[in-house]
Amino acid sequence: MKLPRPAVPPIGSGESMRRGGAPVRWPVVAFLAKTLAIADMEVRKLRHDPTELLTRAVQPALWLLIFGEVMSRARAIDTAGLPYLDFLMPGILAQSVLFIAIFNGISVIWERDLGIVHKFLASPTPRASLVLGKALGGGVRALVQAAVVMSLAATLGVRMRVDPLALAGLVLVVLLGAAVFSSFSLIIACLVKTRERFMGVGQLLTMPLFFASNAIYPTAMMPRGLQIVSHLNPLTYQVDALRLLLLPGFAVTPHLGLGIDLLVLTGVLVALVVLSARLYPHIAR
Repeated sequence: MKLPRPAVPPIGSGESMRRGGAPVRWPVVAFLAKTLAIADMEVRKLRHDPTELLTRAVQPALWLLIFGEVMSRARAIDTAGLPYLDFLMPGILAQSVLFIAIFNGISVIWERDLGIVHKFLASPTPRASLVLGKALGGGVRALVQAAVVMSLAATLGVRMRVDPLALAGLVLVVLLGAAVFSSFSLIIACLVKTRERFMGVGQLLTMPLFFASNAIYPTAMMPRGLQIVSHLNPLTYQVDALRLLLLPGFAVTPHLGLGIDLLVLTGVLVALVVLSARLYPHIAR
């Protein structure tokens, strides 16, 4: 009589690696793989409708071409010797990231109506992977928009750093900022649950976030109460980081510090991903 053979864990499984030696954190690898798969799905949507980026590029172009040129001639805003158009460019870049990311949550409502959300929830994919993957997909959209804004700014004569270190920092900050506001957008979608309400709330929030930041004027010009609001606004830290990375002369003006900017953006992103992962199942109810 043959005895049954003991079950052997599949090659590469966490159990087999534990038996062979030091444990390998395969759950982390699986989490990253699922997150990137969701992000890839979001980027594929962009390939089917690239005109969205062209229409979104109109607004930052108007801010640079009209508002930037007029305020440069007016010389009404003190930028510590930095040309106002140079000072404005990172703020408009961050604004375009905000406007793209803040409406990213409406795709979740569409997916709910098509039954895709229910399939996601029935899969073993962690909720945090679903949320973070969508946030990274919004970051890729924002990177394309950032390239458009920087090309226009270069045409207008804005002096920017284009060395590899500055560009790598730009990619990181844009991805972080887009992920923050995409996660915030997902929270709104989970709460309002309808496209009409979402569009109304999104339009209500974008302009206060933009004007209560340092995007178009230094925070030193603001009233004390608005300065407090500005320091609670993640967009302020994104704009500050972009100015430090892209503008050679910005280091001599008051700023928060690149380390603080990245730390705040990362902390806000983690908090929003945790919250939106908890709320994500509510979109299907």
